[in-house]
Order: sequence, then structure tokens, then C-alpha cells
Amino acid sequence: MTVLPIPPHYDPNKVGKIWKVSYQKLAEEAKKWVVSHQLRPAAEDNLKICLLLIDVQNTFCIPDFELFVAGRSGVAAVRDNQRLCQFIYRNLDCITQISCTMDTHQSIQIFHPIFFINQSGEHPEPYTIISSDDVDNGYWKINPEALESLGLTPPYGESFLRSYSRALEKKGKYNLTIWPYHAMLGGIGHAIVPAVEEAIFFHSIARLAPTTFHIKGDTPLTENYSAIKPEVMYDHSGKQIAQEDRSIVNKLVDFDAVFIAGQAKSHCVAWSIEDLYKKISTIDVKLASKIYILQDCMSPVVVSEVIDYTDEADRTFEKFAERGMNLIDSTQSIRKLPGAGP
Repeated sequence: MTVLPIPPHYDPNKVGKIWKVSYQKLAEEAKKWVVSHQLRPAAEDNLKICLLLIDVQNTFCIPDFELFVAGRSGVAAVRDNQRLCQFIYRNLDCITQISCTMDTHQSIQIFHPIFFINQSGEHPEPYTIISSDDVDNGYWKINPEALESLGLTPPYGESFLRSYSRALEKKGKYNLTIWPYHAMLGGIGHAIVPAVEEAIFFHSIARLAPTTFHIKGDTPLTENYSAIKPEVMYDHSGKQIAQEDRSIVNKLVDFDAVFIAGQAKSHCVAWSIEDLYKKISTIDVKLASKIYILQDCMSPVVVSEVIDYTDEADRTFEKFAERGMNLIDSTQSIRKLPGAGP
């Protein structure tokens, strides 16, 4: 079986730009595409395939936005999304459902500068690392006005921050990191990249398959790299401050295959896959073989002369392969899976 052609509306030169998707015009084109290529409703698929897109949002994927994932090439996320869009269009008749996670923040959260203050009344610069020693020595404290806005007291904030910073270090992932304000709810950076939005809308009309969305990162007192669970679930007193999202785990059980793409490879994608694996391992470790990672549709965080997570990310994904997950390129057709295609 041959792959589908790329629809004429797709323009790879627009993938790194902001523009308005013409929904009605696109819907009419999609209905014609159904007829010309004899597409069936997704509900009739023999093999149920989910495409899980991790944080394919303007804030990470459009140059000059807050946390553009440039990679070592300087344009990585744009190239990733060009390949991702083409993957969706070529495999339109095989993808049963597209699900998008959306990093979702507001200004007063524990990883944003306004949340902290030092003795000079200064807020930390983006990319500042706050260690438990910094907290114990009183170098950084939670901004009392930020605490008040959340209905919390200074004694609570002091105890919580000490517990939180130690919990992060104990997990061995990342110390508390201050990030630029990004993925702000209601802002343009929060939205899905227009070219990808266009592709998933086209899919939803052509296959009669509504896109599903998963909000993550909106809890003020914890970081939330993974789409499955936040970094810290409980405060110093044992009170729950955030919840897991088991719906993504359920997709791996309910679907025959889950393809994963998105940003950033070194952070939200890596830890989403890690947590997904931990959860499914308690059900059946063989479920790992259902995971297909589109490794050319994701890139690691690289900030010139500051941080470069490329090698660390590559080692992490090699570990995923050793666990039975499939590392593939977007040019590989879904149709090669048994039972895929019309």
C-alpha cells in the first residue's frame, strides 16, 4: 500500500510562522479528500493507532518565542514539525486518533521568576538553578506576595520549599529550575503551532475523529515535565497538591499502537515516556512494544553557551529502545504494521 499524497494546502515554509487556520475552507477540502482517496471513518479502523503529540505549542516551536527548542541546528523544532505534518498527511487513513498535551501555565508558579526573591529584593533570572542548599541558606525564598496571592502563609511556604527542593534532588532528575514565562494560558504561546493545528484539524474532519487534549502544568506549586504526573505530588505535610493523568496510560492499553512526537526530547517527551513505561510495567511490560517514538520529530533543549541536553537525551532514548520501545523515523509508513491501512 502506498502512502497518501500531501494535500495542496500544506506549505512547509509556513511551519515556523504564526498564522490563522482557515477552518471552513479546510473542512471543505478535507471532505473532498475523503472522496478522492476513499477514506473511511476512524471508527472503522482495524488497527487502532493513536498519535500522541507532546507540547507542540508555539512557545516551544516557533523561533523567537520563549522556549524555542532550537537544538544544535538552531532551527530544530521547525524542521521537526515539517516532518510531523508530513507524517500526519501521509498516514491520514491509518491514524485513528490524535491526542495533544498542552503545557499550561500562569505567571505565579514555582518555576517562574516572580515566585522567588532574595534579600536584595531581586527575582532569579531565567535558567537559574535553585538547590536545597540555596533554600536552607536563605539565598532564595518564596516571594511573600506570591504566597499571599495563592492563599498561603510564609511559614507554609518556607516548609514547603525546603521539602520540595529536597524531593527534586532525591528524584535525581533536575533541581528546581527557573524558566522564562512560557505557555501562558490564554496567550499565543500556549496555542498549538498553526501548521500542526491545520494538520490535526484536517485529520479530524477527514476521519471523523475529534482531537483530544490533555492539560498539564497548571498546578502552581510543582513543575510538570511529564504528561503523566507532576514532579511532586504531596507537600511537606503529606497533603496532595497535584494529580496524575492516567488517561494517557489508558490509551496504550486501549490502542494497538501509540506513536509519540513533540518537544522537548530532553524534557517533556523523555519524562512522559519514562512515566508511561513505569505505569504500563505494572500492567504488562510487553505493552512497551506498542510505543513508537518518532525520533526525527523531536529535539533536545540546547541554549547556546548555557545548556546542551543532546547527549543526555540520546542516552535516555537508547534506554527506551532497550526496554522494547520502537525508535523510528517519520518516513517509515504506519502501513507496515500488521492490520494497518484500509
